[in-house]
Amino acid sequence: MVTEPAFDKFDRSVSMLSWGYNEEELIEGFLRRALALMEETVEDFEIVFVNDGSTDRTGEIADKMAAEDPRIRVVHHEVNKNVGLAARSAVANARKEFLFWETVDWSYDISAVRIYLELLRTYDVVQGIRPVPIRLLSYVPVLRSIYRVRRRSDNIRKAIISLANYYILRILFGVPFHDFQNVTFYPTKLVQGLTLTATSAFINPELLLRSYATGARFIEVPIPFIPRTVGEAKGTRFLTVVRSLIDVARNWLQWGLALRRAGTLNNAAGRIHRLITVWELDPKTIVLTAPLFAYFRDGIGSGPQAPRPKLR
Repeated sequence: MVTEPAFDKFDRSVSMLSWGYNEEELIEGFLRRALALMEETVEDFEIVFVNDGSTDRTGEIADKMAAEDPRIRVVHHEVNKNVGLAARSAVANARKEFLFWETVDWSYDISAVRIYLELLRTYDVVQGIRPVPIRLLSYVPVLRSIYRVRRRSDNIRKAIISLANYYILRILFGVPFHDFQNVTFYPTKLVQGLTLTATSAFINPELLLRSYATGARFIEVPIPFIPRTVGEAKGTRFLTVVRSLIDVARNWLQWGLALRRAGTLNNAAGRIHRLITVWELDPKTIVLTAPLFAYFRDGIGSGPQAPRPKLR
């Protein structure tokens, strides 16, 4: 039986970021849910939402929420600039010590956020991965990915696109993260000090890769994917995928190849720690993250009705 850790609220400040385009169906519910989560877990926080040139009521609704609670700040783009520039705008506007982001459709289960935040006392960056039930074959790299397909996205087509994107990044940049598109917790100074050039969904991998190149220590933790049930997901539209691939190629040629040739992106030993290699973790981390191991038992937490680790 796992003894769950009991915590007070996190005593360091946190910015929760998000961005969206034409999300009038979701934005109020998202902001209210974000407020409830942060009020429960963090002493000092803000929620930064970037309205990326929406043509519906997204901006109006977000502004109304911000007027009700000053801990919500809304940044408006006059025109749609795409996810990469929206994310960069959110990062640039963060004012607290740490930051992380969640999608407007709440596609990642961050109910264990208090544990993730606590890990920032030991590790530089906490990176989410979509958990795979631990089976003998799940230790085989390619077979592990096959196990992971149905938990990667809303449907099989999107999951295959996501998996293909993952292997393209692994081949080009060589850094062995188990997930490039998930929730990540960073020190704000670290990411605001990086030179970012991504203009597409490559922004997530770029932040990971550039942070890794600084020598940051990572820990990968399970953060399951939750399929969208309301509104329209835009990340796997044909033109969006093409723009992302062009962005990946451009960034690889501009800086990724040079970093890899210089050895900066090599040798992950001691720099990417994983819950699944528990024997490499210190006792304090093992005790702290014990509730998260349930995600690896049966892949629970991969849907909105699934059991989740709880904190008292």
